[in-house]
Amino acid sequence: MSIPRALTIAGSAAQGSAGIQADLKTFQELDIYGMSAVTAIVAGNSTTEQRIFTQPVEAVEAQIHASFEHVGPDAVKTGMLFTEDIIKRTSELLKFYEVKNIVVDPVMIGKMGSQLLQDEAIETLIKQLLPSAAIITPNLEEAARILRQPVPESPEQMERAARELHNLGPEYVLIKGGSLKDHPAIDILFDGEEMTTLQSERVQTIHTSGAGCTYSAAITAELAKGKTMEEAVFKAKDFVTSAIQHALSFERGIGSTYHAAYRKHGKGAE
Repeated sequence: MSIPRALTIAGSAAQGSAGIQADLKTFQELDIYGMSAVTAIVAGNSTTEQRIFTQPVEAVEAQIHASFEHVGPDAVKTGMLFTEDIIKRTSELLKFYEVKNIVVDPVMIGKMGSQLLQDEAIETLIKQLLPSAAIITPNLEEAARILRQPVPESPEQMERAARELHNLGPEYVLIKGGSLKDHPAIDILFDGEEMTTLQSERVQTIHTSGAGCTYSAAITAELAKGKTMEEAVFKAKDFVTSAIQHALSFERGIGSTYHAAYRKHGKGAE
């Protein structure tokens, strides 16, 4: 017996809502065999001075090789890569293994405000990783930072940003408009020719930690199953919307998206 397989190359979030924890929960919920290569350990807290512990490039490389040699992923997602060296080596290895389904979530800033990508690494991400991507999934702030432009404030500005991001080389661009003011939760998918708008109700909650990671992980899972990009993105939108609608509060600040919500409650309401 075998099932589709996916690898996430990303940071570990100690609180469990984001990073590889969110990715592996999403893979499990969507019946995908999940693997992980940990790039950094993120453990924001009010007690210790250090909150991010970057892994050596050699450790990241070993994890990627192990996942390919022992299992072999059908799709790969990258999340928090953090350093220029990790981005370079990850990009080289994905090319070496000739991975087709690469989902790049250009993680830059965490929900708690932590910087999750070093400034000098952004250009390396743009030049070396984005051109290899089947799809990139920036939020509004990440799109603006990549393009060195103001944050989009309307669907029309999102479409312009999607065109410019597509020029950087990925096959598809998905700009997530979750923080777009005075609009429903609108995302824009662009394939180089056609713009597709995905829309769901805006859920009034602060408990959205891990939403972006979950969204891109769900896309990765569906691509691993052999779905088209459009099918993968629409399924992922339903999955993450349901996870936000049924978000978890731990009464300690920002809570988590609920990864079991789609299975227990169905797709997010329109």
